[in-house]
Amino acid sequence: MPKRINNRITLVFQTVSRFVRGIVIALLVMMMVIILLSAVELAWILIRELFRPPWGLLNINEILDIFGLFFMILIGLGLLDTIKSYLAEDLLHVETVFLVAMVAVARKLIILEIKSLAPSTLIGIAALILALAGGYCIVKFAYRNYSVK
Repeated sequence: MPKRINNRITLVFQTVSRFVRGIVIALLVMMMVIILLSAVELAWILIRELFRPPWGLLNINEILDIFGLFFMILIGLGLLDTIKSYLAEDLLHVETVFLVAMVAVARKLIILEIKSLAPSTLIGIAALILALAGGYCIVKFAYRNYSVK
């Protein structure tokens, strides 16, 4: 390949790389803002609900709402960690993605009204949990075997 064409290809790759890096940095900043605002909202809801009569008591719906928001913040932190590691190392940690997905499914299970769901939906959720757990185990096994060699 002529040197001039090779230089153009290199320039295109560098431009794309800078573009992707800029987008990742923008996503990182936006995720930080969202997590901060969500944490402030969680604190506000918790304080408001605890200081409302009856003092210090929460009903089950309020607890489920608070847990849902809490898990949403945890999911955001997991995504933030994934974006941060991608930015630092230029590679995506699949293990972290599986963990974030498992936390998201756990959050959904906590806020779901399981009694009102169809059996096929429950089977689908169970299959999703098994698939995520199996995928996580495969990734962990592959990492362990790769790092030993």
